[in-house]
Amino acid sequence: MKNFKPLILISNDDGYHAKGINCLIEWVRDFGDVIVCAPERARSGFACAFSATTPLTMKLRRKMEGVEVWSCSGTPVDCVKMALEELCPRKPDLVIGGINHGDNASVNTHYSGTMGVTMEGCMKYIPSVAFSLCDHRDDADFEPMRPYVCQMVQRVLKEGLPQGVCLNVNFPLTPEFKGVKLCRMAKGTWGNEVTKCRHPRGYDYWWMVGSYTNDEPEAEDTDNWALNHGYVAITPTQIDVTAYEMLDKMKDWEQ
Repeated sequence: MKNFKPLILISNDDGYHAKGINCLIEWVRDFGDVIVCAPERARSGFACAFSATTPLTMKLRRKMEGVEVWSCSGTPVDCVKMALEELCPRKPDLVIGGINHGDNASVNTHYSGTMGVTMEGCMKYIPSVAFSLCDHRDDADFEPMRPYVCQMVQRVLKEGLPQGVCLNVNFPLTPEFKGVKLCRMAKGTWGNEVTKCRHPRGYDYWWMVGSYTNDEPEAEDTDNWALNHGYVAITPTQIDVTAYEMLDKMKDWEQ
């Protein structure tokens, strides 16, 4: 039987051209064959959305030894679905989302296209990891992340992850990291999310904006605290969102 290298599928929500995903490709290509399918343009905030009524297109952007890079006209989740159906010769050993320009900690997990990639891989029973850096700049410096990302990728390829669990990994914006902490999601809220404007032609329009508030800034077991204090935050995240404690409390609802 032929021995295959590990197959790694990569996508993101910043687009195939983003610096973060291209750094990631270079760092992990030594660990296996890499297939990239990423949006043709930025698709931040699309979470787990997919294109139910719009046809999709893909384009091969470049091909080199052990690496193929494709763009897709759809969402991050579309990219994973398309890659699994059309591009991957077999089931990938690992799905990676990122590296995202900007953090995906706390409730941002639910909005993130980067996490959409990772959740989609996880729902397909593939070990999946998301990487994000707290820096939205196009020319963000990802180099301090390299040894951490490589170590985590190698470890997940070797050990796998429990079925239904993926990893959300966020890096603080600092030249050096104090270490790595396992964290829960911080409780946080977004406010002032809409700005109303008046168009010169006489109608109103709105921008989605907002400011984030950490609702438990002193909680040392949270991802926000870790990032604010210079630590890499790893949050194991599960697909099953059942509130198990409520099952027993609501027994009298059954008929």
